Amino acid sequence: MWKPSSPPPQSTTSPEQQQQQEPAEQTPGGRPRQESLRQPVAGRRIAQIVKLKPEFVARYKEVYAAMWPEVLQQIKACNIRDYSIFHDPGTGILFASFKYVGFDFAGDMERIRENPKVREWWAMTDAFQESMVPGAKSSESGDPAWWQELEEVFYTP
Repeated sequence: MWKPSSPPPQSTTSPEQQQQQEPAEQTPGGRPRQESLRQPVAGRRIAQIVKLKPEFVARYKEVYAAMWPEVLQQIKACNIRDYSIFHDPGTGILFASFKYVGFDFAGDMERIRENPKVREWWAMTDAFQESMVPGAKSSESGDPAWWQELEEVFYTP
C-alpha cells in the first residue's frame, strides 16, 4: 500500500487567526461538510509495469509519439502530472510513472475510464501489451488492473 513520503504541511495559521476565520460549512447534523476538509494529495507517486509484445515495439513508440490530444487532456483533468513511460528492450517491460495531485484518486481514475476516447486509446495500446497481472482482461475493465502497480521502496526528493 502506498505511504506518503513526507508528512502533510503544517498549518501556518495561529490559533487566534483560526478563531477569527469563518467557520466551515456544516451539514444539518452539525458536522463539517466533506468539501471543507479536502486537501490535495501532495503528489502521490505511482509506478506500474506491463510487458510490450516484441512485434509491436515500433508501432507502440509511433502511437505514443502522436498521442491523441483528448487523452492528454483527460489525463491532465484527472490530476495526473509528470507522466512517463520507459521501455526496457531486453525484457520488453514498459515502466510507467506519474504523480497524482488530486483529491480523489479512485474518482479521477473512474473519470478517465468513462472517457470514450481514452477507452479507444486503451483498446489500441492494450493490443500491443501483455499484462503481468493474473486475470487482467484490459485497461478498461480495471479489475484486476492491466498494469501491475509497484511498491515504492525508496525515494529522495
